[in-house]
Amino acid sequence: MAPTHEHPGEYAAADPIRLLDIRDTPLSLDEVFRAVGDDAAGGTALFVGTVRDHDGGADVDALGYSSHPTALAELRRVAEKVAADHPVRALAAVHRVGELAVGELAVVVAVSCPHRAEAFAACRKLIDDLKHEVPIWKHQRFSDGTEEWVGAC
Repeated sequence: MAPTHEHPGEYAAADPIRLLDIRDTPLSLDEVFRAVGDDAAGGTALFVGTVRDHDGGADVDALGYSSHPTALAELRRVAEKVAADHPVRALAAVHRVGELAVGELAVVVAVSCPHRAEAFAACRKLIDDLKHEVPIWKHQRFSDGTEEWVGAC
């Protein structure tokens, strides 16, 4: 199903995929949580990934995310698979690109399902597959002057 005309990252209500986006602006927990609201859902699981101040024992000074032009289409493919394999009532996922500070939200995903165990399983699958299959890369710069690129796929 195509995005709505009013909001390019939002999808029609009949589609369980309610919000997918990759953006260079701050992410909102409330927006993602509202997107997965569904009266038939008894459980909602939400995962938030934040920028931490270290990685692998090294202090992180700066971090940036970049994405391939196909990233949103790949995110849609991942979301469709999760929705097909789990009893998903509603699903949302947004990922940030650009320069982020320690503590900022990098990714927010949420899934609502009839029961909590299903919601947890679907949310875990969504974030794991997003990190492994969607072409978004993390560029970390460390306090010792070194840097590294970490690929999502």
